[in-house]
Amino acid sequence: MGGAANQNLYDAVVIGGGPAGLTAALYLARARYRVVVVEKERFGGQITITSEVVNYPGREKTSGGELTDTMRRQALGFGAEFLLAEVESLDLSGDIKKVRTSRGTLECFAILLAAGAHPRMVGFKGEEAFRGRGVAYCATCDGEFFTGKDVFVVGGGFAAAEESVFLTKYARQVTILIRGNDFTCAAAVADAARKHEKIRILTNTQVLEVYGERTLSGIRWQNNKTGEISSFEAEPGENFGVFVFAGYEPASGLVRGMAELDEQGYVITDKCQKTSAEGLYAAGDICVKNLRQVVTAVGDGALAATEMERYAAAMEAKTGLHPARAQAAPDREEKAGGDGQRGIFTPDMLAQLRAVFQKMERKLVLRLYLDERPVSRELMKYMEGLAELTDKLAVEKAEAKEAEGERPCVRVCLENGTDTGLAFHGVPGGHEFTSFILGLYNAAGPGQSLEPELLERIHRISRPVHMRIMVSLSCTMCPELVTAAQKIASENALVRADVYDLNHFPELKDQYQVMSVPCMVIDGGKPVFGKKGVRQILELIG
Repeated sequence: MGGAANQNLYDAVVIGGGPAGLTAALYLARARYRVVVVEKERFGGQITITSEVVNYPGREKTSGGELTDTMRRQALGFGAEFLLAEVESLDLSGDIKKVRTSRGTLECFAILLAAGAHPRMVGFKGEEAFRGRGVAYCATCDGEFFTGKDVFVVGGGFAAAEESVFLTKYARQVTILIRGNDFTCAAAVADAARKHEKIRILTNTQVLEVYGERTLSGIRWQNNKTGEISSFEAEPGENFGVFVFAGYEPASGLVRGMAELDEQGYVITDKCQKTSAEGLYAAGDICVKNLRQVVTAVGDGALAATEMERYAAAMEAKTGLHPARAQAAPDREEKAGGDGQRGIFTPDMLAQLRAVFQKMERKLVLRLYLDERPVSRELMKYMEGLAELTDKLAVEKAEAKEAEGERPCVRVCLENGTDTGLAFHGVPGGHEFTSFILGLYNAAGPGQSLEPELLERIHRISRPVHMRIMVSLSCTMCPELVTAAQKIASENALVRADVYDLNHFPELKDQYQVMSVPCMVIDGGKPVFGKKGVRQILELIG
């Protein structure tokens, strides 16, 4: 494998940072191949919202987040690279494949599609209309909005049983509506729901409709055997929640028309995880398979990586091109500048921070608006910890009262005091850590790359626009919307993007009847819910 190393070429691009993608990256990097994992939300995948994993071999008990964090650190240690971006299209023609992302185009010999699946809608009347206003799909993200309220769960599989038990931490009572005769998951998981004093189970039942005005006020369901129709209505002035756990749809749209899919959209592979398209492999929940679990995803990732090693070696020999080889990370923890930062930022976070700080073109001022609550002291410590890591950031405590009612808040300003339009109300930890850092990168330049057409549309905005984005730090779907809104604000001085951790601003939750996150309000208008990219936000702005 002689010849000069190509700095812009990868042996493999892995699309999706769940267990399958992380395992493939680990195997490829350990074999000294250059690999990058592209993830649009949060590395770890769907399993990160699972609070308890007890059936992964070798780990008696852990959480989904802890398990995949370990996988990522292992891959990083062998030299795998990671990119937080959305893959927009693929070009599989020729020996060099192209992966076009929201942060530029990647070139490679082989591609692994490990993008997983997303929650499936059932289709009952009112489901779409009340999505975010009582109908939800993630217990971890939205469970707290239904504290002390009644909750209905639609579904009878593993997720429905496990998440119903999780929801009892918040709900007054949980009612599970199962279309079939019984749960379809393992007895041990189902029994935990069956035996819980706050859970009742109705089998042979399907939802007919949900209804209400601003938020849900009622639900109707029917017994499939007797035909009997029943209903529930919340007390006047109250609301309730409906969580849908009815399986997943494969995120295979990128390769539709390129690779063979089954009728449900799952990718068809051979026994070595090869698809029908040359140089394209697939692994994990996106594939046709009988069991979708972490352990099978890991197996898929390892098998696919082994095949991709052979393919990449053959393509190097054929083309004479050689990607710059992965360099294993030092076998030590990266130290922060002082003991304070070591308590705030993990080694993985520090590595991410320093990579961003090195690229920032301008200095920024983190202007703090604080109150007397403990969360203000936490925010100040957090921002001071960031500033200690680089000379690109400075912290300034504001004395003005302009942010009364919206404190604690950090506003991102240029060195000359100009407000960039980016602000976070609360402390940008949890899933919002990366989106906040990307916001700094966008404000300081050069920032994330965008298609010229989208940049032109942003620059054409000629009126003041104020976006309020309400999030929960436990939500895996919020960062995409936050990052996109901040990118728009960083490119146009007329646009503001204020992000609020609803845990500290319950008045906003009441004002806009927020029962799901992320929630975005543009110029005080009607709330919109769910993930949005730059293009979708621009369409809403008009």
